[in-house]
Amino acid sequence: MDPETALLAQSAGVTLVTLMTTDAWNRTREGVTRLWQRTQPHRAEAVAAQLTATREDALAAGEAGEAGDQETLGELHAEWQGRLRRLLAARPDAAAELRGLLDELDPGGVSGSAITQHATASGHARVYQAGRDQHNTQR
Repeated sequence: MDPETALLAQSAGVTLVTLMTTDAWNRTREGVTRLWQRTQPHRAEAVAAQLTATREDALAAGEAGEAGDQETLGELHAEWQGRLRRLLAARPDAAAELRGLLDELDPGGVSGSAITQHATASGHARVYQAGRDQHNTQR
């Protein structure tokens, strides 16, 4: 799977779970179910049931205090990322439809589910080359 499609599945999983706990729930459920009905009709009913179960878990996780249950939400994101990645692997032509659905459900990324990565450098590192340990300190 190409990196762009993998990123689509990743961001879509986060966005869908996030939208499940908003007023967009019904539109989200209907849109995702329609996507599966068109691409893998034999799985559409099971996916609809999984959406409902995920929503219940996401709502419960959101009620778990001020910050919510981030571990559970992370697991739910990962579950849907995996489902969507498998769908896109089996049906690459569904990528455009998934993008369209996300644009319809969450125009401009209103849900705030953007995926970001952060990296820091300490200025101190070890470089291993041909079995030799060379200490490298940047100041």
